Amino acid sequence: MGKILGSWSGMRKYLEQEMLADSLHGRVRYNCTTYVGMDGCHIFEVYIDNKLVKQFSWETVNTYFIEKGYKKSSNHSGIGEYWNEFWALMDSVPMQARQEYTDNEFCKSLENYRNHSIQDSIQSENPLERMFAVLDRRVGKRSLRKLKETMEEQSEWLQQFYRLRLSAENYEE
Repeated sequence: MGKILGSWSGMRKYLEQEMLADSLHGRVRYNCTTYVGMDGCHIFEVYIDNKLVKQFSWETVNTYFIEKGYKKSSNHSGIGEYWNEFWALMDSVPMQARQEYTDNEFCKSLENYRNHSIQDSIQSENPLERMFAVLDRRVGKRSLRKLKETMEEQSEWLQQFYRLRLSAENYEE
């Protein structure tokens, strides 16, 4: 983690204890894994009720590009071919048009969430920033009502977080 975000244990405490809505305590968990030889890359994960629901890594984004047909077949013969076109696609396919995100995008979104007002984060075009905001303890009943109205406009993975929060606060879908 960079200097801006501090240690992972500090960020995890911030997300799971300090900023998480009371109704979600013990239900949402974040994890970070770094493997030797990954050049400082991380795999961030979000668990709901001890079930992995979202991963953030270069690998998940590259696999997404292959599965969605942005890249040629995944029958690769080497690491260079596997990562071929990745950077060009990262530049041409914005976050709002994707369903998968890198560890860097996770960190940048977390930084934005921490530095913006909750209203700016909940209305952000950045889906990761909205994910953090939906789970935030500062989101009140009026904001939840508005969230419920816009939930169908969100991508399926993000709707899962909306439904979790609405359910935890006893709002009917």
